[in-house]
Amino acid sequence: MINILYEDNHLLVVEKPVNIPVQSDSSKDMDFLTLLKYYIKNKYKKPGNVYLGLVHRLDRPVDGVMVFAKTSKCASRLSEQIRNEEFRKTYFAIVEGNIFESGLLKDKLLKDECTNTVKVDNNGKDAELYFERIDYKDSLSLVKINLKTGRSHQIRVQFSSRGYPLYGDHRYNKNCKKNSQIALYAQSLSFNHPITKERLTYSLPLPSRYPFNIFK
Repeated sequence: MINILYEDNHLLVVEKPVNIPVQSDSSKDMDFLTLLKYYIKNKYKKPGNVYLGLVHRLDRPVDGVMVFAKTSKCASRLSEQIRNEEFRKTYFAIVEGNIFESGLLKDKLLKDECTNTVKVDNNGKDAELYFERIDYKDSLSLVKINLKTGRSHQIRVQFSSRGYPLYGDHRYNKNCKKNSQIALYAQSLSFNHPITKERLTYSLPLPSRYPFNIFK
């Protein structure tokens, strides 16, 4: 069952589930973009191929709010908002350790396309985020994150490189428990409607799963 937060002729705002790729990858698993195209095709009895524009991404293990464009014009306008930093994304994460209260993290991140891993490297692209620590319990910190840039694995790498890896991050947390789920949630999106120009914000409560539930 797909959780639809908003839908009109131009946009589709939805909650992406955990452990599903946003688009087709080498795993050949069913991807979220294809599922949403099936949803539109069946709901509106559309013949032929369905257009649905992907304007931003979430890592496979990460869940939360996403917006998709139903027309190429809307996709172009949303992408322009991302470039102009008018498209706001708010995440909540749980990191290991008692992190300092707030800060601006600035790095250059370089992605290895062969291994799909990212590291801090002077040859990389600029990456910036601002975070605020909301609470600290059981050796874990709940942080609220506002992304300025949207680099691949950005949140995960910027925190782990400072000694505060995300709980459940199997790629960048060397002490990660085997069956744990990454504690990173795309909680809110804010952007201008590409046609009406109205400012829209969509948000969801934090997941009830561990370790988010210890902060409720």
